[in-house]
Amino acid sequence: MIITQQILDQLTEQAKASPRLRMNMDLRNSAEDQSQRMLNAIEPGSPLPIHRHRKSSETVVCLRGRLVEEFYDELERRCTEAIELSPNGPNVALNIPAGQWHTVRVLESGTVIMECKDGAYEPIAENDILAL
Repeated sequence: MIITQQILDQLTEQAKASPRLRMNMDLRNSAEDQSQRMLNAIEPGSPLPIHRHRKSSETVVCLRGRLVEEFYDELERRCTEAIELSPNGPNVALNIPAGQWHTVRVLESGTVIMECKDGAYEPIAENDILAL
């Protein structure tokens, strides 16, 4: 598959029309593929809970737009680090260690990221969402 600007544009339009202000596109080869690879178009204001992935690290690549990846401390329940990602900035991608509490704050309309995680998809459990 070639990921074109047209694909990113279409995904962004779907995100804008979605009540959650985001839309993803599965990049796996089949439903049996034991990885998670997706494009995720996210608009500013999209509600993204602070969460963690216990079994997998997560690689995030900013293809378009700008976002801040925020890391949180479970005990103090506060943001400990905020890293801005953009295709033309100093940071274009990062790897989030397994178990790290994090969320995304989108700064620009039209932001699209590519996300990769190990293993098959598992919905985030209630105890993997951090309430402030």
